[in-house]
Amino acid sequence: MPAEIGPLQLCLGLGFILFGLAGSRVWRLGLERDLVVGTIRTFAQLFLMGYVLTFVFSVHNPALVALVFVVMVASAAHIVRGRVKERKVNVTVPVFVSMFASYFVVSVLVTGVIVQARPWWQPEYFIPLSGMVVGNSMTAIALALDRLLSELRDKRERVEMLLALGADMREASADAVREALHAGVMPSVNSMMGVGLVFIPGMMTGQILAGADPLAAIRYQIVVMLMLVGATALGSLAVVLWVRRRCFGPAQNLLLKP
Repeated sequence: MPAEIGPLQLCLGLGFILFGLAGSRVWRLGLERDLVVGTIRTFAQLFLMGYVLTFVFSVHNPALVALVFVVMVASAAHIVRGRVKERKVNVTVPVFVSMFASYFVVSVLVTGVIVQARPWWQPEYFIPLSGMVVGNSMTAIALALDRLLSELRDKRERVEMLLALGADMREASADAVREALHAGVMPSVNSMMGVGLVFIPGMMTGQILAGADPLAAIRYQIVVMLMLVGATALGSLAVVLWVRRRCFGPAQNLLLKP
């Protein structure tokens, strides 16, 4: 049986935040407010999710599972949108639709085909696995978008020169797309390089702490690592290609300004 974490243990955990607050004050980092807000949100959001999952697992309704999935994707898309500073190109719809479609396909394949959960939307499998896909791929898509927009803006003269020489929008922005996809996928690839040697991932750790056989836990973790790479690559590719199209006008003129 795993050791139970009660209110006292949670309060002891807050000691790490106190260290962070002290360091921020000593070094004048100005992170005190963010640390406090982040801590409050961590407690509130996770306790709320715990009660929601308890209810969803007990009801076992596919509509509720779908609603939880949509809320997770919408929240992730909102966070990604907030990280993109560019306001001349609307990325909200491309981000949400690309994330929803790619994450849904990957999550269904993993739960229904690889894990073979029946039904495929079984909440005990679909929600945790899709949650890992959404959470881990969100940062990748934000990185890919930021790199795409910064590359097109910083290399505007080169892109416009290629357009003037007869290249179309796809040819003129090929390097920017390549850099954006590289930036989005590399964190997942780096994680694959270090998993098991540099760190033990969260899902595997959770299963071991819950008493599962480590050899069974690693099989799930391998599936998760492969799933994350697939979701990251698919989501980054979809959103980068869609947003790239929006960076150019009807005459294939670059809309981004320096």
